[in-house]
Amino acid sequence: MIKRGKPTKNGKVRLTFTVPLDRAVGGISLVGDFNDWDPYAHPMERKNDTYQVSLTVPSQQPIRFRYLADGGVWFDDADADHHDEQGSHIHPAGQLAGA
Repeated sequence: MIKRGKPTKNGKVRLTFTVPLDRAVGGISLVGDFNDWDPYAHPMERKNDTYQVSLTVPSQQPIRFRYLADGGVWFDDADADHHDEQGSHIHPAGQLAGA
């Protein structure tokens, strides 16, 4: 699940990514073009029965991302705006027309 905050006056949006605990037993990281695909930059924290991480990004800049679970298992988020061979894509301020 991906929760989008409201864009701020300085053009930023807070995104919160949530993954069910059973999807990635042992740990998971959020990686993408916003962190140079660094698996150590955004490790997800365990919160009850989920993993969760939040980050703030420019509201008008689409991002590409994937999840990396322990054991080198990559997977995409079904709630992303769209998917392709490069992974999940999201428009932080919401789905753009024609995208």
